[in-house]
Amino acid sequence: MASLPEPDRTREWLSTMTLIRRFEERAGEMYARAKVGGFLHLSIGEEATIVGSARALRDSDYLISTYRSHGHALVRGTPPENVMAELFGRVDGCSGGRGGSMHMFDLSRRFMGGYGIVGGNLPIAAGIALSSDYRDTDEVTLCVFGDGASNQGTFGETLNLAALWKLPVVFMVTNNQFGMGTALRRHSAVTDLQRKGESLGVPGMRCDGMDVLDTHAVLAEAVARVREERCPVLVEAVTYRFRGHSMADPEQYRTKEEVALWRERDPIPAFAELLIGEGVIDEAERERIDAEAIARVDAAVEFAEASPFPAPESLYDDVYVLDPNVRGRYSAQTSEEQANRARTAAAAPEDSAQAANDEIPQQLTQALAAGEDGGETSATGSSAAGSSAAGAS
Repeated sequence: MASLPEPDRTREWLSTMTLIRRFEERAGEMYARAKVGGFLHLSIGEEATIVGSARALRDSDYLISTYRSHGHALVRGTPPENVMAELFGRVDGCSGGRGGSMHMFDLSRRFMGGYGIVGGNLPIAAGIALSSDYRDTDEVTLCVFGDGASNQGTFGETLNLAALWKLPVVFMVTNNQFGMGTALRRHSAVTDLQRKGESLGVPGMRCDGMDVLDTHAVLAEAVARVREERCPVLVEAVTYRFRGHSMADPEQYRTKEEVALWRERDPIPAFAELLIGEGVIDEAERERIDAEAIARVDAAVEFAEASPFPAPESLYDDVYVLDPNVRGRYSAQTSEEQANRARTAAAAPEDSAQAANDEIPQQLTQALAAGEDGGETSATGSSAAGSSAAGAS
């Protein structure tokens, strides 16, 4: 077993794991009350994997997740109030109420989002890592995905390029034993997932995803290796989700006895008992940590309830190219002069409209450059730009 870090760090790990657990439980309750729309994927049982891996990163590193992303937003520091508001589809959500459960995002904390497409985050992670190398930084990207995503074409394509280009990215496959409702042994010919990248030039490691100490130790080693050698590593975190794939999952593919067996290894009480045994905390402090997590989640629900829904007129905000008959805003920095030319082009012959559209890539480039310097990329002018023949980004 890995050695315990200093007491303050271990208390923070236990507190964050407990917050994630209580948040997920309440999110499930809110879904049952129709406060949350769409799909809801809970990470109950996977808290050690989430906290142990994220705490191996620096604040300047990047984390990119899957559709099971509430815990990753919380562990990176996004306030639970904003995460809950996002579930409720409110304007104070971390994605402005536009993403919901599967598309959390917090650029200020370098949490690069959750993604609803299985394996869709893998090439994006490689792109982020390529950006870090291009800017000559020592940043590392942690890309989290499930065992089912290791069968997607994006897995092989991305690991191949990451190895070929020596990209600083840690690929962590969260092996929770099931790809949706299909057991690992039924969907993957290779069940030793840490080995799946070897033929592509990506070495593998494995950690006990039910043990926050082992997860942190293995991920810390992987991150250090990637940061120093600037080459990718694949880590398999063996864990288990205590709830179904989503709230709509009847869980007919596994037995109650199997779930009960894994629950005996619940990472939160196991870690709390270890800390009590080592004299880091006592039973009273464990109860206090749990009470504080519940109170924080209660406050998050109240905050989300009080937050308004997005205004109907904001529907076309953040649209890159607009039909001439639809009003909206650019998502890049747009000067009034550029916006006026775009308005004129919308009513002009096709060649003028195309000329206005040709400006958009330049505007996006300027916005991205401003973002590197900490600048905002919000709209500064309204437009009715583009033509019906113009392509969307």
